[in-house]
Amino acid sequence: MKTVLRLLYGVGFLFAGIAHFKRSKGFEAIVPAVLPFKKAIVAISGVIEIVYGVLLLLNRGTTFVTKTLPGFLTAVFPANVYMAVKNIPLGDKKLPVWALWGRLPLQWLLIKGAKKIDS
Repeated sequence: MKTVLRLLYGVGFLFAGIAHFKRSKGFEAIVPAVLPFKKAIVAISGVIEIVYGVLLLLNRGTTFVTKTLPGFLTAVFPANVYMAVKNIPLGDKKLPVWALWGRLPLQWLLIKGAKKIDS
């Protein structure tokens, strides 16, 4: 089960990180307005997600990922809240308001799961 969880997170974060560069405008839109340097924030978070994905897929640094990924997911949580509050589309898809708000508790499940990757 631990291997399946590691691989699911690895693939998910690798693709999410790549998406930060392929669809950067969509990610910039969910960076809260009070934050400067939106392009840099999106690029840096994309690189971090790619690194997490590669490490998990190669089964390297899983202890590092397990210890730091929950903090990263907590740090990007305000973007999800901002997206829900401002009703920002997910890329080119306009989601119903309930779906935008429904995503928020899922972030905490991702955090909880991240803590189990290396346990």
